[in-house]
Amino acid sequence: MASTPNTPLSGRIAPILARLGPGRDLALALGVGAIIAMLILPMPGWLLDMGLALSITASVLILMTALFIEKPLQLSSFPTILLIVTMLRLGLNLASTRLILGHGHEGHQAAGGVIAAFGEFLMGGETVIGLTIFAILIVINFVVITKGAGRIAEVAARFSLDAMPGKQMAIDADLNAGTITEVQARERRAEIEAESGFYGAMDGASKFVKGDAVAALLITAINIVVGLIVGVAIHGVPFGEAFHTYTLLTVGDGLVSQIPALIVSTAAGLLVSKGGVVGKTGAALGDQLGRYPKAFGIAGALMGALALVPGLPFLPFAVFGGLCGWLAWTMTKRAEGEAAAARVEHAAEQARQSAAQAEEPISRTLAIDALRIELGYGLLPLINDAVAEPRLDDQVRALRRQMAIDYGFVLPSVRILDNMALQANEYVVYVKETEIARGELRIGKLLVINAGGGDTGLRGEATKEPVFQLPALWIEREMRQEAGFRGLTVVDCGTVVTTHLTEIVKDNIADLLSYTETQKLLDEVHKESAKLIAELVPSRISISGVQRVLQNLLGEGISIRDLPTILEGIAEACAVTSNLTQVSEHVRARLARQISAQHTLDGTIPIVSLGAVWDEAFGEAIIGQGDDRHLAMAPSQLQAFIAAVRETYDRLAGQGEIPCLLTSPGLRPFVRSIIERVRPATVVLSQNEIHPRARLRSLGAIN
Repeated sequence: MASTPNTPLSGRIAPILARLGPGRDLALALGVGAIIAMLILPMPGWLLDMGLALSITASVLILMTALFIEKPLQLSSFPTILLIVTMLRLGLNLASTRLILGHGHEGHQAAGGVIAAFGEFLMGGETVIGLTIFAILIVINFVVITKGAGRIAEVAARFSLDAMPGKQMAIDADLNAGTITEVQARERRAEIEAESGFYGAMDGASKFVKGDAVAALLITAINIVVGLIVGVAIHGVPFGEAFHTYTLLTVGDGLVSQIPALIVSTAAGLLVSKGGVVGKTGAALGDQLGRYPKAFGIAGALMGALALVPGLPFLPFAVFGGLCGWLAWTMTKRAEGEAAAARVEHAAEQARQSAAQAEEPISRTLAIDALRIELGYGLLPLINDAVAEPRLDDQVRALRRQMAIDYGFVLPSVRILDNMALQANEYVVYVKETEIARGELRIGKLLVINAGGGDTGLRGEATKEPVFQLPALWIEREMRQEAGFRGLTVVDCGTVVTTHLTEIVKDNIADLLSYTETQKLLDEVHKESAKLIAELVPSRISISGVQRVLQNLLGEGISIRDLPTILEGIAEACAVTSNLTQVSEHVRARLARQISAQHTLDGTIPIVSLGAVWDEAFGEAIIGQGDDRHLAMAPSQLQAFIAAVRETYDRLAGQGEIPCLLTSPGLRPFVRSIIERVRPATVVLSQNEIHPRARLRSLGAIN
């Protein structure tokens, strides 16, 4: 399709390069091979002219690209390009040296038309002028541009490497706060690594240009001295003519090599000095210089004053003084217009905000965080400083990973915010905007937990451990080893918060499994069960029904990681009943191996049975048929049952035993509904949930 006149040049070239994509690697390999061939094989004059023209074209193209890119990383291959064009120039220098020394006695055209033209035109036929211009180009390239660009690249590489840990931590903090996604975090990390590698490579690549300048000096000296020897001693050319001819050819060769080298060095300087400039170089410089019209006004006034000084030429200073004055007036008018436009836009934006004021705050207010930790300003080092102890956001991320392994689904992101309304050392944990717990920390200190409650023999501030309210002590960090020798548990501030968060999550994990998370589990995590899910949902059970079954399991501490088995159990139960409680009980029976293994201690499951009296009492108190069954037990009888449970478990706890309560399958959900209100940590199992190979250890019965 023909391009329209308005199509940008890059837009017309890009499809061509895309079609050449598979052959670009081959073309580069052939090009490098041709450069190597220049070092070995002689070249005719016409082919040398083509190579010199290619060198000049490539250098101008590189300079223009460096001007138009917006970020240095958009030309991250520049060190490689610099090496290739340097090798190209050196190969051309060697080829021209062969021609100069071998055919210099034949006249000015011995090394091709390009070198002859550069020698005659730029030198004006005078060897002294040519040598002077060549020396000045070497000084400009080697001493000024290359040295400055190399220094900038060196400092940029050092600063980039030093700043990498801080940038990585900032990315982690943004990811934890939910301001960026995992994909954006990976892109930012890749950009930081690429930036460090680029400036490090540029630091080394500047040595190519320095070596190129030194090589140019040596080649020039060799060509002049050896050329005179060859022309006078071998070919019998008069000394004056030989000196003029070989000097003209040698300096012409040096000029035609150093001008592209100077252009490429300028491109390198522009590239490494562009680190803090955003946008194309011309546009960025124009915008930044155009912010200060007074500077142009003062410069114009000074140039006008110099134009009136006797003895100085009037026209040059008057022209540039008038140009600066005109620019100052134009910039001032443009700034006034932009300020007026900004005021109009600001007024329009305020009007739009006022019009939407009734709606926007409501939408923002309705957005809630599933989990949130708020810190007092004194605890901000927990997320900003990773030197003293592990960062809190890293520990929270590890907690989410561990909870996914233990319970089978990834917790929602935990937002960590500062709250100036809290006490300096205070933190608060919220679950769905409801405050669940709070505690106090001593930043820079360690918490020693003494479960026995006796004297620890350590100096510190007495306190209560915020999670389980155990006796504890805040001590200095230097006392960690001594506390460890005494057999005491020592934790840092971040671990206190994550432990507290862990217990809160375990207590509320069923509520944290939302409809959205359930959908993710079915669609993204367990793709291998897609066929079963398609058969089951929504024809036999809705996603909300699956969510409720999973919440029932999580509410009693059962992992849902084996979701295929759970879905199979749901499919079997849904063929018989639609009661979600009975579906959950059937799924528990399918998970017998997992449940039995979870509660096995020292090879056995410690159990307390429901006595015959209470078994009969519960059986008689259940009324209704099928899905409508419910418990109707007298309050006095319920209180007696609760007292019997407490008495049995308190007696066994004194013996160091924490058994499971074993009931019949039909009674288990009803017994659990009563016990979870008074002893929520007590595990209630049915006989169907005991795996055939599990070994039981009976500790008594509730009578």
